[in-house]
Amino acid sequence: MILETIKSQKITFEQKVVTLARLAEGSIEVLNKSEALKKYMDDGIICDLFEGNAPYRPRYIVPNYDIFMEQGSKFLNLDKPTNIWEATHSLLILYKHVPSITTMPVYLGNIDYLLEPFIENEDEAYLAIKLFLKHIDSTITDSFCHANIGPKETKAGILILKAMRELELPTPNLTIKYSEETTDKIAIEAIKTALITAKPSFANDKIFRADFKGEYGIVSCYNGLKVGGGANTLVRVRLGALSKLANSEGDFLTRVLPETSKEILEYIDERSRFIIEESGFYESNFLIKEGLLEKEKFTGLFGFVGLAECVNNLLGATEKQERFGYSEKANRLGLEIVETMSKIIINHKTKYAGEFFGKTHLLHSQVGIDTDKDESPGCRIPVGEEPEIFEHIIQSAPFHRYCPSGIGDIFVFDETYKSNPEAILDIIKGAFETEMRFFSLYSDTCDVVRVTGYLVKKSEIEKLDRGEQVLRDTTILGKGARDNAKALDRKLRSE
Repeated sequence: MILETIKSQKITFEQKVVTLARLAEGSIEVLNKSEALKKYMDDGIICDLFEGNAPYRPRYIVPNYDIFMEQGSKFLNLDKPTNIWEATHSLLILYKHVPSITTMPVYLGNIDYLLEPFIENEDEAYLAIKLFLKHIDSTITDSFCHANIGPKETKAGILILKAMRELELPTPNLTIKYSEETTDKIAIEAIKTALITAKPSFANDKIFRADFKGEYGIVSCYNGLKVGGGANTLVRVRLGALSKLANSEGDFLTRVLPETSKEILEYIDERSRFIIEESGFYESNFLIKEGLLEKEKFTGLFGFVGLAECVNNLLGATEKQERFGYSEKANRLGLEIVETMSKIIINHKTKYAGEFFGKTHLLHSQVGIDTDKDESPGCRIPVGEEPEIFEHIIQSAPFHRYCPSGIGDIFVFDETYKSNPEAILDIIKGAFETEMRFFSLYSDTCDVVRVTGYLVKKSEIEKLDRGEQVLRDTTILGKGARDNAKALDRKLRSE
C-alpha cells in the first residue's frame, strides 16, 4: 500500500503525503479496545471514520478567531491587523497552522464579522475578499473546511456572498446563521448564492445559541461546536446494519442499542483519553497557549447513520406508506431510537468531555462516507423516497432537537426558483418555526453541489471518471457517494 501510494499518478503530491502519514499512524496500536468493540468494527457496524490508531490532534478544532484578531500571535510573529490586507493575510497564515482530522482547518470563523472592521473602500475590500477566498480554495484542498457569516447583515457578508457567486468554488463551505436579526436582504443574497454554488446553508441561530450557551461555529459538514473548543473524536454506528442483530423492536431498544452504545461511548472515551493524556496536544499547541482554544470546551461526538434503514428493517416495511418518512408508526419508532441514544449519552458522565458540556458527549447525525451502501445519512429519508417538501420538513424537524452537534436536510430546487428566491426564504422561515436546526439547498443546474454535508464540483468528478488528477480529496469522496449512495439524485423541488 505504501509503494502503491508513492507510485500513484492519480493523486497529487499533497494527497500522497497525507495518505502516507495515515498509513504510518495506522501501523501501530496504542488504544484499548474490548473484544466486543473489535467484533462490531470488523463487522462494519461501528467505525472511527479513519481517525487512525494513535490520534495526536482533536478531530475538529474551532479556534476563537476574535481573540486572534485582537491580539495577533506571538508564535506566528503577527501583530494585530490594521487593514483589510493585513486582516486577510493574517487569517490565511493562521489557517495554515490549524490542524484537524483532515490536516486542514475545518472552521475558518465568522469571516464577515472578522473582516467587517476593515471595510473602508468596498472595491478594494471586494478584491481582497476574492483573493482571500481563492487562496483558501487553492490551498485548503478539502471542502470540509467551513466558514460562517451572520446573523447580522454586514458589508463584508454581502461582499463574501457576491464573491462566492462569481468564483463558484467548492471551498470553503459556508453557513449563514439565521435569526430575527437577519435582514431579508442578506437572506435573499444568501439564497441567490446557494442556487449558483450550493452555499450557504442556513443554521437556526436561536437553537444553536441556546444549546451552546452563546458563540458556536458550524464546522466541517454541518457540525455545531463551541467556539474556542471542538470535538476530540467522532465514532459512529451504522444503525441499519445494527438492526439486523435484533429479533424485535423491543429487543433492539432494550438490548442491542444500549449494549452497542456502551461500546461506542467507551471507545470515544479511550480515543479522547489518548489525545488528552498522551498526545501532548493540550500542553504544547500554541492555539491553547495563546487562548484561542480551551480544553474544557472540547467534547466527543457519538455519530449515527442509517436511521431510515434501521426502522424499515425492524418493521419489515417494504411498501412506501409503511416506511420511514411516510408512516406515523415508522416515524415514531425513529424518534424513539434517537431519543434512546440521546438519553444514554446524557447519562454517560466522563472526565474526557469538558465541564462546559457537563462532562457528556454529544449526539451527531452523521452524513455518511463514500463507501456507505444501504445506509442513509443520519435521520434522512433515503434518496429517491423524499415526500413533498412541506411534509418532508414536518417529518424531519422533530429529530433535530436531539442532535446539537449537527443534523440537516438538503433540498434541490428547480432553476425557476432563481427568479423567486423569496419563495425559498418563506420555506426556510417556516422550517425554522418547526424548530428545524439546519437547512441546505442548491439548484439542479449548479456545477458546485452538496454531496452529503460537503461540496464538490460535478465537473471535477467528471475528471476523476476520466482518470485525471483533481485538486481536492473531497472530490474523490464525492464520486464514491455519487456511485454508492445516489447522493446526487435527490428529489427536485419545482414551483
